[in-house]
Amino acid sequence: MAGVFDRLVGQHEVEVGLIAAATAARGAAETTDGATELAEGSGSRMTHSWLFTGPPGSGRSVGALCFAAALQCTGDGVPGCGRCHACTTVLAGTHGDVRRVIPEGLSISVKEMREIVQTASRRPSTGRWQVMIIEDADRLTEGAANALLKVVEEPPERTVFLLCAPSVDPEDISVTLRSRCRHVGLFTPSAEAIAGVLRERDGLDEQSARDAARISGGHVGRARRLATDEAARRRRDQGLALASAATRYSTRYSLAEELVRELEVEAKELNAEINERETEELRTALGAGGTGKGAAAALRGSAGVLKDLERRQKSRETRMKRDALDRALIDLAGLYRDALAAAFGSDATANHPDRAEQARKMAGVGSPAALLRCIEAVLDCREALDTNVKPQFAVAAMMARLGAELG
Repeated sequence: MAGVFDRLVGQHEVEVGLIAAATAARGAAETTDGATELAEGSGSRMTHSWLFTGPPGSGRSVGALCFAAALQCTGDGVPGCGRCHACTTVLAGTHGDVRRVIPEGLSISVKEMREIVQTASRRPSTGRWQVMIIEDADRLTEGAANALLKVVEEPPERTVFLLCAPSVDPEDISVTLRSRCRHVGLFTPSAEAIAGVLRERDGLDEQSARDAARISGGHVGRARRLATDEAARRRRDQGLALASAATRYSTRYSLAEELVRELEVEAKELNAEINERETEELRTALGAGGTGKGAAAALRGSAGVLKDLERRQKSRETRMKRDALDRALIDLAGLYRDALAAAFGSDATANHPDRAEQARKMAGVGSPAALLRCIEAVLDCREALDTNVKPQFAVAAMMARLGAELG
């Protein structure tokens, strides 16, 4: 099927279901009792609240965005034509009735959610629906989730909520909120499908596309970065090098500290560029550079607004640092998993096929039980980071455990 859903990789059944729902929604939007029809809808029919889940790289946020475009599509034929003004503006992020909520910090606060709920209560201005896409819904605080639940239970007539989360586990989304949504489960696309995207859309040669797809962990965006960004490949190598470093006391902690430091510097530099632009835009909006008493008074009274911006920028930087380190830890856990598979003689698809020899050597050094404990050590490190343990301490503790198992 052509159109906006071409952006989804290897999710044919999901695509068919969403198109059917968008087709039903088009009919409901043209009736005066659309709210009743949506509330009673089932199967391929439309509903007000959706939950898109799937592992990183599966395309859950892409699927939500494509569905939003299909809901607003004004083209003839199958919804989501990808050519009409509604489709193109939704995909470009400029449609007036589609709002994407992408948390920049560590969580989505109740204050932010209340503002979203206020927007959701409005009738659409140009489109068929007011669509609210809430990415990383697993970052909702308890208060924010409760605020969202109230409006999801009694949704405005022309509003649709599209939530995105890793899974339906209560750790990711509240049970009550989950029960109010129709679930759309996406899965990790195959390496072949990802390689096809890199060839057709990014113009990569066959070998580069295949190599990047095989080591991407099923993540299209990461495959693209690994194929085109030398720094991304270097960071991956550094993360995987921790497995060897853990076996030598002389390098066990120094290489880990170096990786954490480099990731933090990189995140800080990237965030600084965004901060500078945001701060300048806000100061200009508050009257900086203007003349007269009014402009000066406005700027003097803006200290609270600027302080709030600084707080959000600091939270975003913290999240960027943790996300970068988390990617390295996922790679490391995948390498130990490959070693564990090698120890059992399994022919399961490797996470790092280019490190097959290293995985075999690791399998020869440690027992399956030791390799399993190594995986647990990496996962415990990720959990420690989620509970605000300083990265240096969490990674050092992990390295100590890895060294004790295979050192």
